[in-house]
Amino acid sequence: MTSDAGPEPAGLSSADAEQLAEIMRALASPVRLRVLSLLASRPHTVAELSELLAAGQTTVSNHLRLLRHLNLVVGSRDGRHIRYALFDAHVKDLLDEAIGHVHHLQLGP
Repeated sequence: MTSDAGPEPAGLSSADAEQLAEIMRALASPVRLRVLSLLASRPHTVAELSELLAAGQTTVSNHLRLLRHLNLVVGSRDGRHIRYALFDAHVKDLLDEAIGHVHHLQLGP
């Protein structure tokens, strides 16, 4: 049977697949997921995140550097500190979908 819908889409390009894989690798870290979850509620400084995560400031800074490099978070100067926030609503949507999927799996089939 022939479909009138047109040709089958090619899926992700190689470049898009590589970029997506890099983002997914970054999201594979529980610490980075917790950072994003905290930033979803409001912007935080490294010191605030450090305290909330019970992690060293150097560790938190390293995670934020990677997240910033991947355009998942953005930093803005607030006096002597940098306050970090999610890059945009897409990042929050991605995080919300992933959390929703985990909750769905916990409920079982």
